[in-house]
Amino acid sequence: MLLELNIENFVLIENINISFTQGFNVLSGETGAGKSIIIDAISLVLGGKSSKNYVRTGKEKAVIQIVFTFEDEELKKLLYEYGIDCEDNIIILNREIFGTGKSISRINGRIVQLAFAKKVAKMLIDIHGQHEHQSLLYTDNHLNMLDLFGNEMLIRNLEKVNEKYDQLRKIEKELQKIDQNDKERERRIDLIKFQIEEIDSCSIKPSEDTDLSKQFDLLKNSEKIFAIIHESHDKISSSLDDQESILGTLSDILGGFEDISVLDENIKNFNDELQDIFYRLQDIATDMRHYGENITYDSEALFEVEKRLDTINNLKRKYGNTIEEILQYRDKMQNELEELEDSANRIKILKKDIEICKGEYLKLSKSLSKQRKEISKNFENKMMKELKDLNFKNAEFKVSITPNTDKNNNLVFKKNGIDKVEFLISTNPGEPLKSLSKVASGGEISRIMLAMKVILAKIDNISTLIFDEIDTGISGKTANVVGEKIALISRTHQTICITHLPQIAVMADNHLFIEKITSESQTTTVIQKLNDEDRINEISRLIGGNIITDLTLKNAKEMLNMAHNTKKTLIS
Repeated sequence: MLLELNIENFVLIENINISFTQGFNVLSGETGAGKSIIIDAISLVLGGKSSKNYVRTGKEKAVIQIVFTFEDEELKKLLYEYGIDCEDNIIILNREIFGTGKSISRINGRIVQLAFAKKVAKMLIDIHGQHEHQSLLYTDNHLNMLDLFGNEMLIRNLEKVNEKYDQLRKIEKELQKIDQNDKERERRIDLIKFQIEEIDSCSIKPSEDTDLSKQFDLLKNSEKIFAIIHESHDKISSSLDDQESILGTLSDILGGFEDISVLDENIKNFNDELQDIFYRLQDIATDMRHYGENITYDSEALFEVEKRLDTINNLKRKYGNTIEEILQYRDKMQNELEELEDSANRIKILKKDIEICKGEYLKLSKSLSKQRKEISKNFENKMMKELKDLNFKNAEFKVSITPNTDKNNNLVFKKNGIDKVEFLISTNPGEPLKSLSKVASGGEISRIMLAMKVILAKIDNISTLIFDEIDTGISGKTANVVGEKIALISRTHQTICITHLPQIAVMADNHLFIEKITSESQTTTVIQKLNDEDRINEISRLIGGNIITDLTLKNAKEMLNMAHNTKKTLIS
């Protein structure tokens, strides 16, 4: 419910505070007093388009604030998700419009994007009469309005369609995640298989490249090694009798030491160490000889080793700097391959699940569509009755329910089914049925919505309704009916109506009077709550114009008494 509206420096308004009550709130005043400014201000704080022209002349900015109380748990959840506190279920929407044309929106003191403010506002209030905020003009809302008229069976079926739709989208989302690009996945599988096969075909082993490099160096330098080994062997020990060999020289030295080693312990130690060197050198010479006998230059073996090294180096260029890294890369690719091949199987399963889910969704949606067509007849009849009461004597109203298809004529799956619902109307004899959005008169739109609100009053979740221009083009008995119907809606919805008709104004629970005061320097719009006596005078003005007579005062009192009695019957 809208509790309070505060406006500062907005067009002709310097500073006003308006308190609204539950039930039927009426705003009246002379033409040009600024009634439309009040609606403009509310529209702006609800997310309407701002303009620097709204800022009162000579002021830096305009400020509009509305205070709501609410019970909608969905709204509370939405606010909580955005980190907005709403103690005691109070929500304050604020809009500041600067002289530059820029604006700032706040909810409970927190700056929010205008789109979010609009989203919140739609859950709080519905404005009818101007072409902004008219939910009836948007065909996307027609389906929801029709469903509100449905019975418990339709609601249960709608919930089942919602659940099946969510299940379908969940499966499709998983499929999309896995199957980003089917061709890319197959290409990737082929590439990985090729890489694994290339690595496996080489049968490489850890440290093999190191061993091969050593072998390659030996084979490449075998002639040089052979020459040095044999030359060194000859120098060490060509013959023990050869005095030019190292072993021959050592043998001769040892012969001399044997004669004197018994004379001194130190000499004996020299002799023992020389003998040890002799025998070790003799073993080395023998090993050299054996090693040298096995050295041969094998060009074929050298070629094979070089070829194997080239193969390993080619793998290194592609998959890693070492054999260990290559093998690690191979294991990594094997894991990815298994995942990709498993995802291919998972895709097949998901595609099958989607087809099954689509079939179940379509079955439920077709059943829901049948139910909608059944209730639409009753809805049409009730709307026709209400429209006739509201002076649409020759109106024809129809609910069009057709399959919702795209430009290729394919069914469009939505959370609420496969139907496209649109309300069509003809307000004059001989005119074809046409979309409500093509009804030019704001007054007609408001009265059509009024008829609908009468039907849906007990089940509509929006707590506050504002009617502007609802009395355009009506008078007499129709005006009485409009007043009674708004009063009826106000039993379940807070209703705010701007009117110039006494038949509507007398039904108010809270009557506010808007007046424009002009001085030498400025023009200001002010507003006041009318007491019983002031209200009689205002109703008299609405009946007879600015000249108030005893007769108009008497008529005003009579109309207020009749309205009071009528409202009692509405309440009961």
